[in-house]
Amino acid sequence: MSKYNDITKPPPPLPSVNLKELKPGVSLLLPLTRRGYGPGLIVLTTDTSDPLAIKDGVPSHLVKWAEEGYAVVGIEERAFAASGDVSTLLLTLAVDALAKCDKCEPKGIIGLVAYVPSLWNKIAPALENVPEVVAAITYANASDVTGLASCKVPLLRQIVGTDSPRTDSKQVTTNDNGPRPYYYPDIKSCEFATPFTPSFHYNTEALSHTRNLTFLKPLMGGPYFDLETIWDEHTYYEFTDRSVEHTMSTMVQEPYVNHVPTMTGGIGREALTSFYRNNFIFENSLDTDQELLSRTIGIDRIVDEFLFKFTHDKELDWFLPGVPPTFKRAEVPFHAVVNIRGDRLYHEHINWDQGTALRQLGLMPEYLPYPYPLADGRTPTPGKQFEYKVPVEGLKVASKMRERNSVPSNEMMEYQVKEV
Repeated sequence: MSKYNDITKPPPPLPSVNLKELKPGVSLLLPLTRRGYGPGLIVLTTDTSDPLAIKDGVPSHLVKWAEEGYAVVGIEERAFAASGDVSTLLLTLAVDALAKCDKCEPKGIIGLVAYVPSLWNKIAPALENVPEVVAAITYANASDVTGLASCKVPLLRQIVGTDSPRTDSKQVTTNDNGPRPYYYPDIKSCEFATPFTPSFHYNTEALSHTRNLTFLKPLMGGPYFDLETIWDEHTYYEFTDRSVEHTMSTMVQEPYVNHVPTMTGGIGREALTSFYRNNFIFENSLDTDQELLSRTIGIDRIVDEFLFKFTHDKELDWFLPGVPPTFKRAEVPFHAVVNIRGDRLYHEHINWDQGTALRQLGLMPEYLPYPYPLADGRTPTPGKQFEYKVPVEGLKVASKMRERNSVPSNEMMEYQVKEV
C-alpha cells in the first residue's frame, strides 16, 4: 500500500486562511501548513490595507511566515500611534493572543521579526519583561546601526547600505557578544524585505529569509519538517501516480517551477497547474527514471544532483521543445534547487546539460563553423572555413557525473579549430 494519498480520491484541501483582528493594526494569522500548528511569531511591519495579499506570487509578511508554519501576530506601524507605554501593551496583547491560540504550539516560545527599524527601537525596551520572546531579528539601514536598540535576547541584524562592510552579503565578525549581523552593501534600503514597496528586492529578500529561518529555528525548537519526505511525495505524484491535483496539493498557494535551459514551467498556481496538466505530468516517457547522485538539505531547501533517464519516444515540449521523438535513450545530468516553505513546496529551479542531451539524441554535430578570425588574426583560405570541435559530450558526461574516474579529465582541452 502506498504511503501517499489515494489519487482516485480528491486531495486534501489547501490550508484555510484564519485571520483574526486583535485591534486596529494588529492581527493573528494561524499557520498555513498541512500540519496546522506551530510556534508563535510576532512581526512588526509597515501599514497595509491587506495583510493577506499575494501579488505576482509574492506573499505578505504574515502569509509567508504562516506558510513557514508559525502562528503569526502582525503589528503594523499604525498600532504604535497611541499614547502611553504602547509597546508593552502591544507585546502583552500579542503574547496573550498566542498563549490562547490552540494552533500555537509549543507555548511560551515566541520569535520576533522587525521589518521597520524604528519599530524595533520602540519594542526592544519592552522585551526585558517578556520572557516568552526568545529570539529577535531586525532589518536596518547602515546609517541606523549605531542607533539600534539593544536587547538581552539573541538578536540577528540584517543591515543594508553603502556604509556596510563589503562582504557580498555574508556574515562578518563584530565585537558584539550577540549573533553576527548580515550585510547587504549593494541594497539601498531595508525596505528591500518588505513586499509591495518600490525598494522590494525579491532575490535578496529570499536570501535574508533563509538566514532568518536558520537563526530562529534552533532557538525556537522549529518548526521542523521532513523536507526529504515532502519532496519525495511531490515527485511520486509527478512521475509515479501522475496526478496533477495531488502534485499541486503539495505546494503553497502560489508556487512556481522554472526550467532554466528551456524557460518552461509555470509561475503561480493557475499557470503551474496548466503546465503540469498539459505539458509535463502526462507527457513524460513511461520509462522515465531519476538516479539520485547527491542531495544537500538546508533549513528550507533541497539541492539534488541526479541523472534524468528516459527514452525520447514522444515530444517533450518542456525539455526539448519543437524536437520530434528520436526514439533514442538518454541520461542527462540535472540539478534541482527546491525551496520548501513549511511543509509544502514553494519553487523548483531545475537546470540540466542541454548540450549532452542533444548529443546523446544525435542532434548535436561534432563540429560547427567558427565565423571569426583566430587570435593571431588568421582568416580561412578563400573557399574554406574554420570549424571548432563543439565542447559537448554524450553519455560520457553522465558516466563522469556518476563515477569520477570513469572518464579521464581534461580531454576536451586538446580540442582545436580546423580548416575545412
